[in-house]
Amino acid sequence: MRNPCSAKGSVKHIDTSTVSCPESAMARKVRVQYPGAIYHIMNRGDRRESIFEDDEDRRLFLATLGEACAKTQWQMHAFCLMSNHFHFVMETPQPTLVDGMKWFLCTYTSRVNRRHKVFGHLFSGRYKALIVDGSGNGYLKTVCDYVHLNPVRAQLITPEDPLETYPWSSYPLYLREPSRRPCWLRVDRLLGEWGIPKDSAAGREHFSAFVEARRQGELEGEFKSVRRGWCLGSGQFRKELLAQVDQKRGRWHYGAELQESAVDKAERLITDELKARGWTEQDLQAGRKGEPLKVELALKLRAETTMTLRWIAERLGAGTRGHLAHLLYCHGKASLPKAEPNNDAQINMFD
Repeated sequence: MRNPCSAKGSVKHIDTSTVSCPESAMARKVRVQYPGAIYHIMNRGDRRESIFEDDEDRRLFLATLGEACAKTQWQMHAFCLMSNHFHFVMETPQPTLVDGMKWFLCTYTSRVNRRHKVFGHLFSGRYKALIVDGSGNGYLKTVCDYVHLNPVRAQLITPEDPLETYPWSSYPLYLREPSRRPCWLRVDRLLGEWGIPKDSAAGREHFSAFVEARRQGELEGEFKSVRRGWCLGSGQFRKELLAQVDQKRGRWHYGAELQESAVDKAERLITDELKARGWTEQDLQAGRKGEPLKVELALKLRAETTMTLRWIAERLGAGTRGHLAHLLYCHGKASLPKAEPNNDAQINMFD
């Protein structure tokens, strides 16, 4: 648990002594929200310190989560509480991710601070929200398996212990009858992705066998995109998300998804311009470095995207970054209006 002496003047979990700029000026990742979105949520304790001092804190955490689900209609597909971080896989029938997480994190922080008679930060920065493709093609299963197998990777249970012996996860709840689960835990979608048609005793037994077998496999390659990426899904799903990301981006947003969105926008612009001019990609690459169309495309990309000169030069086959910069300089200089002589001024000089 945190050192209570380390916290400065605070309001709930916001340290007011260190605020030096408005929230709008703080670099942050863009949040994409839409009805039916599924997210893998993860957040750590401040300075990677524990967010649970004992099991009572964990029960308080889950009770607060249940309240958040009631307020927002969130549907949990999986969760796992570790010592200094937590994982959720949750579905938002309405776009309530931001408001709901704000309420949840603030409320749990306030409650646990009051219980331990401390104050200040509990969680570290902004939570991670990986967007998951819920099309039924296995992406939900992958991320739920990642969450349920956390105790195995952290060696919190021995290889001989069944996974269900770790109590602070939704996995043991999947093996119970529906009447013994919280109402906010939804199991049908994950069971469906495992090919289990019914939440029955036999279905739960099959689910347990599948997951226990999965913990023996080599999963690092498959789970890499869960740990490192910003979305998990098909190419079409990713493309649709990029369009939303581009619309929502602001001056202070950052992240891999924004760079990917910028590239996607630049590629669309190039494709549309080539089509309008009757050019093909082969024509573009075969054209000379100083081809007027390449210069026009470069100017358009500079004006309408955030792509660098180096990227534009390489993508258009326009030579080096320096060569393209020179071409753009010459084009700009040639397009400047010529100054007309001021005859009145000349006459006045000789008066």
